[in-house]
Amino acid sequence: MAAPKKGRGAAGGQGKPGRALALILIVMVALTGGMFLAKQPTPRLGIDLAGGTSITLEAKAEPGQEKAINKTNMDTAVRIMERRVNGLGVSEAEVQTQGDRNIIVNIPKGTNSAQARQQVGTTAKLYFRPVLTVAQGKPTPEPSASPSGKASGSPSPKASASEKATDGDKAASPSSTPSASATTQGRAVTGALKADSSPTPKASESASAEDQAAAAKLQKQFQELDCSTKAGRSKAALGSKATDTVVACEQDGSAKYVLGPAEVDGTDVKNSKAALDQNGRWIVQMEFNSGGAKKFRKITGKLAAQQQPQNQFAIALDNEVVSAPSVRTELSANAEISGSFDQQQAEDLANVLSYGALPLSFKEQSVTTVTAALGGEQLRAGLIAGAIGLALVVIYLVAYYRGLAFIALLSLLVSGILSYTIMSLLGPAIGFALNLPAVCGAIVAIGITADSFIVYFERIRDEIREGRTLRPAVERGWPRARRTILVSDFVSFLAAAVLFVVTVGKVQGFAFTLGLTTLLDVVVVFFFTKPLMTIMARKKFFASGHPWSGLDPKRLGAKPPLRRSRRTNAPTEPKEA
Repeated sequence: MAAPKKGRGAAGGQGKPGRALALILIVMVALTGGMFLAKQPTPRLGIDLAGGTSITLEAKAEPGQEKAINKTNMDTAVRIMERRVNGLGVSEAEVQTQGDRNIIVNIPKGTNSAQARQQVGTTAKLYFRPVLTVAQGKPTPEPSASPSGKASGSPSPKASASEKATDGDKAASPSSTPSASATTQGRAVTGALKADSSPTPKASESASAEDQAAAAKLQKQFQELDCSTKAGRSKAALGSKATDTVVACEQDGSAKYVLGPAEVDGTDVKNSKAALDQNGRWIVQMEFNSGGAKKFRKITGKLAAQQQPQNQFAIALDNEVVSAPSVRTELSANAEISGSFDQQQAEDLANVLSYGALPLSFKEQSVTTVTAALGGEQLRAGLIAGAIGLALVVIYLVAYYRGLAFIALLSLLVSGILSYTIMSLLGPAIGFALNLPAVCGAIVAIGITADSFIVYFERIRDEIREGRTLRPAVERGWPRARRTILVSDFVSFLAAAVLFVVTVGKVQGFAFTLGLTTLLDVVVVFFFTKPLMTIMARKKFFASGHPWSGLDPKRLGAKPPLRRSRRTNAPTEPKEA
């Protein structure tokens, strides 16, 4: 009989189990360290556990535009609502479509639910407004009296949008002529657009008390506006009409504006796209409908004659300034915005210009409010259910597998640590939130993981019943158990993936958790359970078949040890006739 070749072991060779155990230990330490470095020691909780508000909105098309309810417009509406909710300073809100015409908005506790409902339920509005005043985004200090009796401390509008990448049509350069102060310009908000907005004594005398009070109120609001924070930007986001003079913030919070009444509505934009000009620079091209072209020609004719910053028009979505280009000449049905754009910036601006033509409104279908106390009770109930399930698994393993239960419990512990740390890190990484269905998915995963251990243990016990000793049984049972475990986990993962794709909302949490824990089951069995079993097979307690090891040959009904027959060279005696 030929001797086996050196360097080639039997199927499922033992390898170096210590390396696999060291590797998974390093991964556990790294994930735990990353969890604390990210300052996320616990998984984020969903609305149903942490408390909050869930709003369901149904899309309604404008009369005669029933086909407007489509995936493109619904996705656009989702992006608008995300911007609005983020404007409230909410970082954990979820906005997603459900079916063909519904949008679900989940907002965690700590947010003004009434304000949130107003934000997400209002149709998006895009306006082209003339710029009256611009200043840096931080609050303006209160004017102080100087010896000459004049007010000082008014901000100088140096943070004009024309000085940024979104410079005006044909990239007009900033004027070197200093602009009037924010305070002076703020008084001209009720008048027409003029280069010199300083009020004359005659105009002041003729102005009504209501106009002066409105101007003073707007001036104070402009001075106190802090665009450097989300909470500050949200104060100027909604609540005004097209005919109002408003204060507004730049998207990045670097500048704040006083904007005149809207001269052109976003619905007047017929088409917008990002393109390359003759010099290979990115520009944004706009095309207006017939009514919009007339209005745009009128306003650009006025703006072209003004000085900086009153020659700018602001493109404001929900009164948040997306771009504030300067105007060089009178324009009509077609216009282009040029500047220091890259491709992404140009496409983003073109996309925003398309928002104004979105022919959708939304009707509030339902609002569900979950208190933190109710969420805590649900979480407690879920944890109790998980603890009961785990306890039953432990009792079964100890009663039936005895010493092998030690290996199974350690494997469950490793799987639990990996699941917990990964779910904690996925919160800030991808916005994963642990809701009640996700907890159910984790509970189901306990049974799936325990099933993998049982498959392997039973393969080992089958080998022992055939008369083999423990160490060969561990290695011979592994290939057969490995195939069964992979097939079983593949079916579970496939079911979780299909469920995740075809469902929306909270059910996706169940599918995601089930899929994640199924993948971790494979990792734990291959890199922890199998190597640990290989090491334990060398220990006397397991190798000798101790009655409490779970591998006692007598209890398993093992056959006599397998023996090889030996051939002898002695001549056989002839049989007698």
